[in-house]
Amino acid sequence: MKKITTLLTVSALGALGALSLASNNAMAEEQSPWLVRVRAVHIDPADKSDPVGGTGASDRLTVSSKTIPEVDFSYFFTPNIAAELILTYPQKHDVYLDGAKIGTFKHLPPTLTAQYHFSPEKSFDPYLGAGINYTRISGVNLLGGSAGLESHSVGLAVQAGVDYKFDKNWRINFDVKKLQLRSDVSINGSKVSQVKVDPWLIGLGVGYRF
Repeated sequence: MKKITTLLTVSALGALGALSLASNNAMAEEQSPWLVRVRAVHIDPADKSDPVGGTGASDRLTVSSKTIPEVDFSYFFTPNIAAELILTYPQKHDVYLDGAKIGTFKHLPPTLTAQYHFSPEKSFDPYLGAGINYTRISGVNLLGGSAGLESHSVGLAVQAGVDYKFDKNWRINFDVKKLQLRSDVSINGSKVSQVKVDPWLIGLGVGYRF
C-alpha cells in the first residue's frame, strides 16, 4: 500500500510539474498587444483640384509627390482586430498652377484606423483597415502670400496591407492607404478653388511586436 501511495504521489507531482512547465511555455509565447512599425511612405497626390475661379479645364492646382518617414502604433484588442495610429512630422509640399510653382505649404496628417487581420497565427498576415484622417495645414506661402488654404482637413481613410513575420516579434510590412484630404483655396479672402490632394500612400517598413 505504501508503495502504491508513493507511486501515486510521484505521478501526481510529475503531472503538476508538466502542467506548470506547459503553463510557463504558454505564457512565454503570449504576446503583448502592442506593435510598432516604421515605414518609408511615398505620397502620390490625386491632383483633382477644381479649376481656379471656374475658368475651365486649365488653371488647375497640383501638389508635389514625395517620400516621407512614418511611424505607427497598433494595439490588438483580439488576435484579429487592432487599432492603428499613424504619425509623422509636418511635411512640406510644392504647389503648382498649370505646371508653374506658386508656393508651398506644410501638412501634419495623423490618421487612426481600425484593422481586421485575416491570418494572425500565420507568417503571411494580410489586413484591411478604415478610419479617419485629420490634417493640420500650416506654413502656407502661395502667390507671395496673397493666397491661402484652410488650416485643417478631416476625411476618411482606407488601407490594405500585409505583414510577413520572421518570428513572433519581427516582421516586414507593405501597406497602401488612400486619404481624403481637401482644402479651400482663397485669394484676398475670396474662395477661388478647392485643392483635392486625396493622396495614395504606399509604404514599406519593418515592425516589432512586443
